[in-house]
Amino acid sequence: MASALRPNVASLGYGLFLAINAASVWGGSFPFLPIDFQTSEVLFWFFLAQSLAFALSFLASAVGTYLFPAQTRSFLVKVVVAPYMLGWCLLIGAIYFRAWALPLSFAGGGLLGLGSAGFYMLWQRLFASQDAREGNQNLIAGTTWAAVLYFALYLIPVAVTAYLIPLVFLPLFSLAVVLKSRTINLDQPMFEDVPREHPRTYRHIISHVWRTALAIGALGFCTGVMRSLAVVDPSVGSLVNVLSMGATLVAALTLLAAWMVKNLRFNVWNAYRIFFPLVTTAFLLLPLLGSGYARMLAAVLYALWSVAIMLMMIQCAQVSRDGGINPVFIYGIFGGIVYALHDVGFIGGHYVESLMVFDIPSVVLVAVVAIYLLGLMYFIGQGGFRQALAPSRANEIELLALRRKGAPRTEETVGESGAAASEPGRAATVGKVAEPGAGTAVGGTGGASAIGRASGADAEMASAKEEPEKRPHSPGEFRDRFSKQMAMVRDHYGLSARETEVAELIARGNSVARIAEILVVSENTIRTHSKRIYTKLDIHKRQELIELVESFDPEGHLATRAQS
Repeated sequence: MASALRPNVASLGYGLFLAINAASVWGGSFPFLPIDFQTSEVLFWFFLAQSLAFALSFLASAVGTYLFPAQTRSFLVKVVVAPYMLGWCLLIGAIYFRAWALPLSFAGGGLLGLGSAGFYMLWQRLFASQDAREGNQNLIAGTTWAAVLYFALYLIPVAVTAYLIPLVFLPLFSLAVVLKSRTINLDQPMFEDVPREHPRTYRHIISHVWRTALAIGALGFCTGVMRSLAVVDPSVGSLVNVLSMGATLVAALTLLAAWMVKNLRFNVWNAYRIFFPLVTTAFLLLPLLGSGYARMLAAVLYALWSVAIMLMMIQCAQVSRDGGINPVFIYGIFGGIVYALHDVGFIGGHYVESLMVFDIPSVVLVAVVAIYLLGLMYFIGQGGFRQALAPSRANEIELLALRRKGAPRTEETVGESGAAASEPGRAATVGKVAEPGAGTAVGGTGGASAIGRASGADAEMASAKEEPEKRPHSPGEFRDRFSKQMAMVRDHYGLSARETEVAELIARGNSVARIAEILVVSENTIRTHSKRIYTKLDIHKRQELIELVESFDPEGHLATRAQS
């Protein structure tokens, strides 16, 4: 654990950025600005400007990267520091020029949102460019150090902290990210790729990750609603920051400790399915348990939100490496969806709170609307009406027609006709059911499993060498002995899921072009994966890969290969 947390430029720089960003992320600059300055009006307009600029910056980065990847990359490196610095200066100025506090806070919030989004993009780009283990370790360690550094800020006199941020801390983490950005290997496929030249690849990736973005966005929506309720009370900000940073520290340490001893797999959408009934129940209790409960709910939700943002960055980096996707594009799409839903929660909660409908208390209206919108997002994530109306034989109620068109009305004939007619009807229904299954196997979230099961009929490795494979099995499913051996090689050598997928496809005789077609990525991405696979396995050609996998013994560690 000590070695994993050993500070370096990347982890400490990112940690310092998160700690400073936490000072202004909860509706105002808590707790380092005077409490009498933090009126509900100032806080509302500050946070509105900050959150809108933040979400729009992510969406603009995704669009800019898609259309002008090279220009967007240089723009991010050169421009992020100035708006962040100016935003803090305007915020400090608002303390002294109270007559101009509202416009200065609004402008400062917008600039802080713009600069903060830019810094997030640069850090994400750095972590995605690194090897998966190094990048994820720096990200998680940086999140851990962020909590430690945030609490250390309380040791500094409050009167000077607000000045140290733009004058000392900002230059430090800016220098860290700029220096580390210069070490990025820009020859990787993710940086050479021009998104608009491969729209199919990008559509394929988005179709597989939008549910994760929606799940994290639903959590963002909840935090936005709670901020709209708490913006009138500045003391809530300090409580939320302390508790959320503490929870983030615990979560990061737990994740790091578990990761050190075993491979981890985590599905955000499945976690949201568990989270959904809990959060709807929490909102249902909101009107009943008073302001103390509302504060604790806000703190808990924001703590979960902080952890979800870390997981979002890890998944976006993984998508970039696996698919050769520009990291700024995929993070911009994710962030645009997530932070836009957060803004919907904040603005919607503030608007509903100001209404009085049939003398219903505002907190009741907020809870009802929040539960309704959460349910709507869950319904969309489950596939919406398209999935709900899809044919299914499970738990189906069947009522045969009392009168069939064109059939005689005698009981015997109707019985015979009905029995005869039901068979074709059943066959037709079964045929229709198979269609969605096939479609899901190609593009849906369960696609890999469906393809793996279908491929199971292809049998053993010998026949697979003669006829190239369509796609390897899904995790946990083995099509033959070779697939099982491949899983053991993965665990022993630390291959990623995508590297394992590519390695098995190579061993089964597929060409680079064919693998790229199957996985819907570029050929350069497959070549990069191949180099990493051969380096990790210390081999140089496909035949060595086949021999290594077939002879792999987790106890004897490749005894057959050692003899050769």
